[in-house]
Amino acid sequence: GFHLSGTVTEPATATEPEVTYKVAISFDRCKITSVTCGCGNKDIFYCAHVVALSLYRIRKPDQVKLRLPISETLFQMNRDQLQKFVQYLITAHHTEVLPTAQKLADEILSSNSEINQVHGAPDPTAGASIDDENCWHLDEEQVREQVKLFLSQGGYYGSGKQLNSMFAKVREMLRMRDSNGARMLTLITEQFMADPRLSLWRQQGTGITEKCRQLWDELGALWVCVVLNPHCKLEEKSCWLRQLRKWGEMDVCPLEDGNYGNELPNITNALTQSSSHSQDSLARPRRTVFTRAIEGCDLHWQDSHLQRIISSDFYVSPSYQREGESLLFNSQGQPLWLEHVPTACARVDALRSHGYPREALRLTVAIINTLRLQQQRQLEIYKHQKKELLQRGATTITNLEGWVGHPLNPIGCLFLTLTEACRLEEENCLEISDTGDSKPPVYQHVPVATGSQDSAESYLSLALEVALMGMGQQRVMPEGLYAQDKVCRNEEQIIARLQDLELDPVLVQTLRKQCILLLEGGPFSGLGEVIHRESVPMHTFAKYLFSALLPHDADLAYKLALRAMRLPVLETTAPSGDVTHPHHLVSVVPSRYPRWFTLGHLESQQCELASTMLTAAKGDMLRLRTVLEAIQKNIHSSSLIFKLAQDAFKIATPADSNSDTTLLNVALELGLQVMRMTLSTLNWRRREMVRWLVTCATEVGVRALVSILQSWYSLFTPTEATSIVAATVMSHNTILRLSLDYPQREELASCARTLALQCAMKDPQNCALSALTLCEKDHIAFETAYQIVIDAASTGMTYTQLFTIARYMEHRGYPLRAFKLASLAMTHLNLAYNQDTHPAINDVLWACALSHSLGKNELAAIIPLVVKSVHCATVLSDILRRCTMTAPGLAGIPGRRNSGKLMSTDKAPLRQLLDATISAYINTTHSRLTHISPRHYGEFIEFLSKARETFLLAQDGHIQFAQFIDNLKQIYKGKKKLMLLVRERFG
Repeated sequence: GFHLSGTVTEPATATEPEVTYKVAISFDRCKITSVTCGCGNKDIFYCAHVVALSLYRIRKPDQVKLRLPISETLFQMNRDQLQKFVQYLITAHHTEVLPTAQKLADEILSSNSEINQVHGAPDPTAGASIDDENCWHLDEEQVREQVKLFLSQGGYYGSGKQLNSMFAKVREMLRMRDSNGARMLTLITEQFMADPRLSLWRQQGTGITEKCRQLWDELGALWVCVVLNPHCKLEEKSCWLRQLRKWGEMDVCPLEDGNYGNELPNITNALTQSSSHSQDSLARPRRTVFTRAIEGCDLHWQDSHLQRIISSDFYVSPSYQREGESLLFNSQGQPLWLEHVPTACARVDALRSHGYPREALRLTVAIINTLRLQQQRQLEIYKHQKKELLQRGATTITNLEGWVGHPLNPIGCLFLTLTEACRLEEENCLEISDTGDSKPPVYQHVPVATGSQDSAESYLSLALEVALMGMGQQRVMPEGLYAQDKVCRNEEQIIARLQDLELDPVLVQTLRKQCILLLEGGPFSGLGEVIHRESVPMHTFAKYLFSALLPHDADLAYKLALRAMRLPVLETTAPSGDVTHPHHLVSVVPSRYPRWFTLGHLESQQCELASTMLTAAKGDMLRLRTVLEAIQKNIHSSSLIFKLAQDAFKIATPADSNSDTTLLNVALELGLQVMRMTLSTLNWRRREMVRWLVTCATEVGVRALVSILQSWYSLFTPTEATSIVAATVMSHNTILRLSLDYPQREELASCARTLALQCAMKDPQNCALSALTLCEKDHIAFETAYQIVIDAASTGMTYTQLFTIARYMEHRGYPLRAFKLASLAMTHLNLAYNQDTHPAINDVLWACALSHSLGKNELAAIIPLVVKSVHCATVLSDILRRCTMTAPGLAGIPGRRNSGKLMSTDKAPLRQLLDATISAYINTTHSRLTHISPRHYGEFIEFLSKARETFLLAQDGHIQFAQFIDNLKQIYKGKKKLMLLVRERFG
């Protein structure tokens, strides 16, 4: 009958013994309708044992004995034979069967039992009746479990891949016209809708994760495919429509374009040209991932013209009709299909998916002929409007619905349909290459089957043509991060497929022809002369076109890439109507500043395009000049221009050969532009940029260095100019690298000194020291720099800067100048009584030591400044101690006499210092006692001991100190414990 059973043996392995499984399979009208196997394996696909038994039956039908259904065999037995049969059966399986056998016997012997109300008995081997549904066995529970498991893993552990392979399985089922395809998709969708993350994402207002979004997209696209099945029954379609509506009405159902409302027209409407596309988003109907499938349920295949297109390669219009205008055929008599393009392409996808590849190809050819005609008409319309549009420099005409990044992926669908017809199936095409990548497909030209005379076209050249048309379509950037990201992703996918095509002469001809049309296409082409301000940029596409065209038509390649460099959304002002450069024009349609979430990516693509052109133009000064102008006009980000400058520099200076001067000059010019752009804005890479520019200018040569030194003020801050630029230019390494002669070295040095003095004038605080260093070898310049420092010292400089320059002067052998600067620094300083760890203390001690070494007069001059600026007792006593240890004037200034005597603290100038130190100790003591805690008592007593040492330097110091202590005991008698310690130490 319709029941196959057998035993399958799995051979022993090194670790496992041999196992035998019992397998049973029911089938009906060439389909397996149910399976059971002893292995208990749970999976959506059949286990290996079921497959083995099925293959055995298919390959060796004569080895499998065909028997009648069991009911027929029983019918031939008499009463005794039947009794014998049943008893033997029970004996063979008495443990499993006996309870069932007893129950059935009881029911049969009972006259009013349910079993006796029915005529006949069931037979599992007899097959189904002709009216019964018959479909392949699908373990529904297993499908549910697996999808649930993969979704719960949230895209980790390769679960996204697993779900994609389930989608691929659905497509495979549809192609085999297996009715389980739609059932399996229903089960998958139910699990997707039950995903607990959906309500979570909705509550939090966050978007669905990227991986998950793509899975939902594929789910929506598959449903469009299912409902567009050209041979499905009406009741099936209405059943799907009910389901889709039910899912679409659930509030957790994901929206078509991420988290945003949608402005796209209905799937069944033709596209109207209109610029009022920023209507209030509240007015828009809610579009979910299932909306297109729901709309697809309204489409049918009954149109007689459509039926004729898909059913014959030779459907052409009668020749007498070809003169007039016709909506059904072009002038060559080939059929057209004037439906909204993504909808028409969805039909192609449905035909392809449901196993009708020839029909899909025929419809594709009709769609392409329609697109060609549209392109032709648009060109004619543009020719009439060209003058006016170019004067306005703007256009409101553009497609609101882009084909690239569209939920139905129309261009990808046509491209695949055409290339599949041209694929060379090699013997080993399924083998994976050594690197683990699958080999790129190999294509051959297959002539288009057509009823017209001209059959020189191939499906492969049509594939290239439609991809170029679609990618080059001018379209407005869609709203929302997800939709914008999808545009970029889809573009990259199509380009990756295009790169699999080997461009032979036929394809090169198609490429050139289409590129010329795109350049002339006005507002209908993204590469036309005028584009809408919010037009999707063409950089990625143009980079592909440039590389593909370059070996065959360099002029066209550059013309195209240069035009594509624009990014109008970043242009703020309207052009002044300069029509000599039409490709610089941008749209000035008043509109909201759009939220371009992918702008960073788009700008980097613009940069990639420029870099590709620079590399190709190496050595060609004219081309490089044009590319450079395009970069300077169109790229607005300093970091991207810097990247281009670095790229150009790298390409221009290969390690193994001579530098290319043309490209080096471009690198330098771009570098200079970056310097000007970032001069007044903060940029964290600025230091790196400045250093790089000097390196680049050094590579270019001495003239470039002279030029940047002379025009420093438009490129660098004074600090950068002195501390990085001039310092590097004057370094030993640079001189060696350029192997300069004496006059060249002098010219550079002179420019560097001029720069140094200009910077010192402009910003003495930060540049004075660098200026002095740079001018060391030229007496006049050095004196000028010193004078600038002195002039600025009284107003604009801090004591730290002045002390630093003073020390530098001493180091250079100008002690008196150092003294003068140190004295000026002292006037800016103020050290409070408690600042005994201040960083300037070392400078003060150094200044006093310098004055002391110069002589009594200098010391006498600096001490009043010290007394005025320093109020910290310990610092003052330190200075006093140092001044009394050696005689002043040991620096041995020529023409000065030194008495060699130690100085007395009783006489000026040290007397004044001693008095100041004593009063500082007294003031500090009172300050400390106002808020002292017991744990600081010991420290305080030590402080008083130090104070006593200073008091004793005065003639009546011991009397003064005793009075001071008495005074303390009187004022602070409340601090009994502390005063006890004071008495113990000082009496």
